[in-house]
Amino acid sequence: MITKISGKLQALANENLTLAVGAVEYEVLIPEFARRYLQDKIGQEISLHTIEYLEGNPMQGRMTPRLIGFVSGIEREFFELICQVDGVGVRKALRAMVKPVEEVAQMIENQDSKGLSTLPGVGPATAERIIAKLRRKVPKFALLVGRGLPALADAERDVVSEAFDVLRALGHSEAEARRLVDSTLSRKKKFKDVEELLHAVYEHRQG
Repeated sequence: MITKISGKLQALANENLTLAVGAVEYEVLIPEFARRYLQDKIGQEISLHTIEYLEGNPMQGRMTPRLIGFVSGIEREFFELICQVDGVGVRKALRAMVKPVEEVAQMIENQDSKGLSTLPGVGPATAERIIAKLRRKVPKFALLVGRGLPALADAERDVVSEAFDVLRALGHSEAEARRLVDSTLSRKKKFKDVEELLHAVYEHRQG
């Protein structure tokens, strides 16, 4: 299974891009929020965190392999959660993701069914199912919302997500883990890895 791919961005369309990896070119499906991020990077080397799946009708034997690309691992993880909701699926999730992951996650956490139902292909009934299934699973994704904090680079987003998971594994509640990370990030320092961020969390907590 292909989970990450790096190459030169050759072309960018509404729903997919072409990535040159050596002598091979790959077509990769992308959500709208990723397309906006990548639109000024044509001709540059990029890396995408990917999901590989088969599309088509297995009864007719017409199955086409597809790649879906995301700028960071945390975005891919969130997309996989959305796809688990009954009645959503890969194509509907792709169409719906016109807003950044953190904004969609915050709507879910706030039980904002009206906001969710404005996403393409997501009506009121689907919005309610998403909230019911994912409300308790999205705090770490909603944590990435700026709320006055500096914008996080892609690698930093994954560091923040992993640090949240570690704090939860250490016994902190979701709310406490989010508060600790949020408070540490508010000091506007960049953290190169999870260990450095966790050290700062506990240093700040003791201070």
